[in-house]
Amino acid sequence: MSGKEKVKTKKCGTYIGGQAVMEGVMMMGKTCMACAVRDPDGQIQVEAKRLHSPSGVKKAAKIPFVRGIVNLVSSLVRGTKVLTRSAKVYGDDGEEGGKVSAFLAEKFKLSVMDVVTGVSLVLGVALAFALFMFLPRAITDLWLIRVFPAIETAHGGVWRYVIWGVAKFLIFIIYLALILLMKDIRRLYKYHGAEHKTINAYEHGMELTPENVAKASRIHDRCGTSFLFIVLLINVLVLSLVTWGVLDVWFKADLGRAARFFAQLGIELVLLPVIAGISYEILKFLARFDNKFAAIFKAPGMLIQKTLTTREPDREMIEVAIAAFKKVLEMDADPSVPETEFVTGGILSKMLADTKKKFAEAGIDGSDAEWIYALSLGIKRSELEKERTVKPSESKKIDELVKKRLTGRPLWYIVGDTEFYGLKIKVDERALIPRPETELLADMVIKSAEKGDKILDMCTGSGCVAIAAAKFLADKGVTVTASDISDAAIMLARENAALNGVKINFAVGDMFRSVHGRYNIIACNPPYIKSGEIPLIQREVRDFEPRVALDGGGDGLDFYRRIAAEAKSYLAKDGMIIMECGEGQAEEILKLFKKRSYAMVQKDLAGVDRFVKIVF
Repeated sequence: MSGKEKVKTKKCGTYIGGQAVMEGVMMMGKTCMACAVRDPDGQIQVEAKRLHSPSGVKKAAKIPFVRGIVNLVSSLVRGTKVLTRSAKVYGDDGEEGGKVSAFLAEKFKLSVMDVVTGVSLVLGVALAFALFMFLPRAITDLWLIRVFPAIETAHGGVWRYVIWGVAKFLIFIIYLALILLMKDIRRLYKYHGAEHKTINAYEHGMELTPENVAKASRIHDRCGTSFLFIVLLINVLVLSLVTWGVLDVWFKADLGRAARFFAQLGIELVLLPVIAGISYEILKFLARFDNKFAAIFKAPGMLIQKTLTTREPDREMIEVAIAAFKKVLEMDADPSVPETEFVTGGILSKMLADTKKKFAEAGIDGSDAEWIYALSLGIKRSELEKERTVKPSESKKIDELVKKRLTGRPLWYIVGDTEFYGLKIKVDERALIPRPETELLADMVIKSAEKGDKILDMCTGSGCVAIAAAKFLADKGVTVTASDISDAAIMLARENAALNGVKINFAVGDMFRSVHGRYNIIACNPPYIKSGEIPLIQREVRDFEPRVALDGGGDGLDFYRRIAAEAKSYLAKDGMIIMECGEGQAEEILKLFKKRSYAMVQKDLAGVDRFVKIVF
């Protein structure tokens, strides 16, 4: 117990079991499994999945002896997937790893983690075969040939099986001890301890807090380590009996050492499923009892847990184990609780395609997905075509933006700022998001201004047009005034003016009622959407951007009528009005300004009549 408080009286049992993974813990219940991992940013991520098995597998899992094989295969597959997923959460390539990742992504559409996982699986199987099947047989033959060649003949071959069994147990213990020299394994065993402590604390009726869990034992009698020892014992007994019966009793011919060696390996491979089935039934039988007889079989495994396969975890590891355990409890209790996924890295093209598909299903333009990836990766949209791997830390930023965008909230409100005419403009729900076409309005104002001009930007919103004019006409000594009916919009415009280091006069009020004097240029991007069409426009505009900046009245021209009626009183001699308008409105707007010296309509980049310029 390492000096920790031990609780003796069990108050509630649980069916939940677990497994330590890379920087985390997996817990499995009746209907689901949850894996919690602490990512490189120090945050706990939880991936939770419902357990779905084919009907044939479910039926096989109920047949005695067969169910052991089914559970073994299921556990191996599930455990491998969980280990791979947890590694992807924590894996992060360095500079050199990034170069390798880029090469693999571009040439083979693979990530470093995919390659490492594949190689690890192959090496793991090869190592298991070499250590626990090949090596014990080799040691046995070497011992009998080199050390005591007469023993085998004198005792009818019994010592062959004794030496082989002892060798197998020793290799198992030595292997567990040697891998403790690896830092990652020691951390894994600490998470193993956190898993046991959490389950023990729950079984003893303790509230699952880090403080309470830390007091619980890190040894548990349902641990796989205890079971492994029993499985190993059954493995030795069954194989010894079958090998003796087949090679020494039934097949009596002298095979020679080499032939016998490989025959034994073959028998062991063939009997692996049988041993799994027998072991499962014996373990299931022993699990029914909590007495001295069962304790005899469990004791070696408990000792191995205490000395080798578990370590005292720190508070952060305990928090991870608690998160996984609580998620399983929640999902088992409520079938409606949704599944969750880790935020991991991957291949850029695959991830972007998946995000675009999600956006398409939600009615969101795919260009927003491109912007999210470009901003999160710190690259231009044009560079998204170049294949690369996305690190987990980068993927996390992307995932956060994607989830928020799927709520319908406009992308630039989520990001918090946008680029306008080469300037950074802060945006939120206080004003409309500046559109690319409005940059042309600002460009017209800047190109039309002369030295010393006074410029008024009505319906300024975020202040983007006024700020662009003040910034790029500073050398001409112009004076810029910005007005809006919304106090909140003017507050945002003030923040943007300060952000871009420009001086602007601000006024709050309804159109011309807030300003005085005469101006050389009056710029305006007023509300121009027809009232009846607002329910039909894009959700992110309709539900999130301010309606006061959208609704232009029944025909969308209410504000243009007011400008036509009042603007001349606020214009200097030869002054001009430059306005943005909606599609199909330009000609109707020109009709409102009957007394004018000059008028022109300018198209936007899409070829739509978008701007009206009137000179008096």
